[in-house]
Amino acid sequence: MTRLAVCLLTAALLGAPLAAGHALAAPSASAKNDSLSERRKQKNQAQEERQALQQKLAAVKRDINQTEAAKDSAADELAQTEDAVSQANASLQELAQDQQGVESRLRKLAAEQKKLQADVHARQQKLARWLREQYIAGNEDRIKLLLSGDNPSRINRELQYMSYLSQAQARLLEELKLSLAEVERNKQETEQARAELQEIAEEERTQKQLLEQEKQRRAQLLGQLAQRLKTQKKQAGDLEKDEQRLGGLVEKLGQLIEEQRKAEEAAEKRRREAEREKQRQLALQKQREKSAKASATGKASAGVKPDTPKAAPEAAAETLPRSGPTLEAVAEGAPQNANFSSMRGQLRLPLRGNLVAKFGAKRGDGPSAKGIFIRAAEGEAVRAVASGRVVFAEWLRGFGNLIIVDHGAQYMSIYGNNQTLYKRAGDVVKSGDQLAAAGNSGGGEETGLYFELRHQGRAFDPLTWVK
Repeated sequence: MTRLAVCLLTAALLGAPLAAGHALAAPSASAKNDSLSERRKQKNQAQEERQALQQKLAAVKRDINQTEAAKDSAADELAQTEDAVSQANASLQELAQDQQGVESRLRKLAAEQKKLQADVHARQQKLARWLREQYIAGNEDRIKLLLSGDNPSRINRELQYMSYLSQAQARLLEELKLSLAEVERNKQETEQARAELQEIAEEERTQKQLLEQEKQRRAQLLGQLAQRLKTQKKQAGDLEKDEQRLGGLVEKLGQLIEEQRKAEEAAEKRRREAEREKQRQLALQKQREKSAKASATGKASAGVKPDTPKAAPEAAAETLPRSGPTLEAVAEGAPQNANFSSMRGQLRLPLRGNLVAKFGAKRGDGPSAKGIFIRAAEGEAVRAVASGRVVFAEWLRGFGNLIIVDHGAQYMSIYGNNQTLYKRAGDVVKSGDQLAAAGNSGGGEETGLYFELRHQGRAFDPLTWVK
């Protein structure tokens, strides 16, 4: 590489960071749109995946409501505002999580950018030093060296040295170009992340405005309905209907879960049978090829019979798993808590607060309580008592914003009167995960959480299962 070529290339590269900086100061609108649309696509895809399950749950609620003639409950008038408050709060939490993720990515990009810039500067300095030393030394090029008539051994050494130097300079230039490309990529990603933050901030402002509007509407409705709510909550007939409604919901959810389990087992059985048949066909094909090859080479004779696939299907079948959950079932969030019954005495209550109503307590002239009520401040975290899958997360008359978790083996936990639901039907949860925020939705007189545990649809005392 001649000095002139090195100087020209170095000059171009030494000025590249400044040019790159100008080019990246304002990323194209299409790049921003691509980034924002990708985030929206992910959210839309997640929403579409929930629609099938939501349709099933809507059908369950319709079946339950069809059995009721009365539709004049004061709590029903709060349903729309309480559901809107829950959704707005849940959206704000999701946006906060998105914001934390983007800010974390920005911090990593900033650290990476600093390191890249230091690397580029070091390589530029090294290249400039080499060029300066070469210029001061006045090194001759290869042609002059060959025509100098000097000692051949010395000429050979000088040529070898010049070759090494040229290779090192070429490597350094290539590394410098790669580093500059990384700087450019880093800047583009940084701008995209900032655009995402701006989008999140705009969404947060919209959700906060919606939340305040819905809170005001709910407060107005509560003031108008206060006396009706208080009266209806004490009527034995209404309390019994609430209990029947929840019992019917749990029963139908249990049926849906059982149908899904059977469908998954049938699909797994078909898959395994198809795999066995495929393995059997492969074994037979290999045996035919082996026999044909033996005949063609003259190995098959009257006294020697080719091998026959005596146990090929069985051997192939042995390679398949005999039991265990399918990948599809795990992907869909099948509960992994098959041993929930062994957790008796080890559970923690889902909420910190004061126990004001126990299991089995009489509620006026109405039925005995099937769960417990824990009084707590509005917004207190409600947590899952064990791992499982959310099978219901909607507003239900008599229980407000309600969430139900299936723990497998026909065990369910039920959390009612929440202000906000942070999980949706189909979500997989672990023990201690936050499901909701405590409230008094559904017309509750006190703020807190209504909590039940059920097995095979029948409620049992949660306090006998906690530490």
